[in-house]
Amino acid sequence: MDKTRKNGRGPRPERGDTARQGTLRLLAAVEAGATLDEAAAAIETLEPAARARARRLALEVLRRVERCDALLAPHLARRPRPEIMRVLRLATVELLALGEAPHGAVNAAVSLCRGLGGKGQAAAGMVNAVLRKVAASADAWAALPPQRLPDWMRGPIVSQWGEDVAIAIEAAQEAGAPLDLTPRSGDAPGETLPTGSHRLPSTTQISALAGYDGGDWWVQDAAAAMAVRVLNPRPGERIADLCAAPGGKTMQLAAAGAEVTALDISSSRLARVAENLERCRLKASLIAADALEWRPDAPLDAILLDAPCSATGTVRRHPELPLIRDGSALSGLVALQARLIDHALSILRPGGRLVFATCSLLPAEGEEQLAAALARNPGVTVEPAAAPGIEPGWLTPQGALRLRPDLWPDRGGMDGFFIACLRKSGAKS
Repeated sequence: MDKTRKNGRGPRPERGDTARQGTLRLLAAVEAGATLDEAAAAIETLEPAARARARRLALEVLRRVERCDALLAPHLARRPRPEIMRVLRLATVELLALGEAPHGAVNAAVSLCRGLGGKGQAAAGMVNAVLRKVAASADAWAALPPQRLPDWMRGPIVSQWGEDVAIAIEAAQEAGAPLDLTPRSGDAPGETLPTGSHRLPSTTQISALAGYDGGDWWVQDAAAAMAVRVLNPRPGERIADLCAAPGGKTMQLAAAGAEVTALDISSSRLARVAENLERCRLKASLIAADALEWRPDAPLDAILLDAPCSATGTVRRHPELPLIRDGSALSGLVALQARLIDHALSILRPGGRLVFATCSLLPAEGEEQLAAALARNPGVTVEPAAAPGIEPGWLTPQGALRLRPDLWPDRGGMDGFFIACLRKSGAKS
């Protein structure tokens, strides 16, 4: 019997609960349509170290579901029940991707099956036999390609940049993402990247790093940090961050000395912004409001609009997204982005700057969105994206910044982002 609860959160942990059991609950929640963040309650009672390991294991499996199924299929007379398939995938990844000792990984998988009730116990022998064959299949595993992006994502990527880029993005998704930090000022742990971010291995324990307690830096992907660097905030400027949570860009603006107003439609998400600001000893005015309805007392000098989007650029960190989404929400997101751009321009002073950004790989949320915005707003121009570390190949013909997971392959890649700086007609500052 599959013990997963109908709400996708899994059974309450019992005494002896392990990280692997937590991983299975996370995978079940994703199969039910949840993101890993939404599924966090499934492992909330695990010890912190086990909770972290459960999430890491889930990420590794989700990056390789397709490869696991292809390798397992020849060894299965018929497809097992979902809860057994999760055990097989987890053990396959541990054996062939993570280099776990066969004896330990196979025995753990058999124990997990036996803990699933009568039907799990009945499947234990099959699981043992299949995984012993899997453990000897390293060459077959190595020959399998990385997990393929779904057609609704892959098609536009191939049309825009070609098959080779799509394959490289798929490889970047499987490789995962390192840990990037943005320093409040001065230095931070890790390798200094050309754009000013600092990079560490993904397994780094964040709270143990120097400067964490003092708020000397915050976690933020190097690509995400580029939006504020392109905006180039100056001390004393009145700037709004219209979709602020979780607050990384708000903190960048505040650290630059700007007078920042941070909006988010969600009060709970805005509370997280407040916590991050407090830890880093930075200040901003926080407003829970719909960005489409909010208007400042006076026109603003600059606006950062990191708009709601498909989040397809974050597949290295969120490999579950291609598995649980089908692209059906895209047209609504594109329409919302257009409304947000037009509203942001309406509350900007003449000569003011708007940076429009989406963590998307889809031209509909980037290049095409920008072209449509320029057509709707005569007099608005694109200022070529400029900031330290920008490589010429990252700039689009429009002058926007197009970042992709396959860039910086030797450094560990970056999230996919589209970033454009728009200048409203009128006197410049």
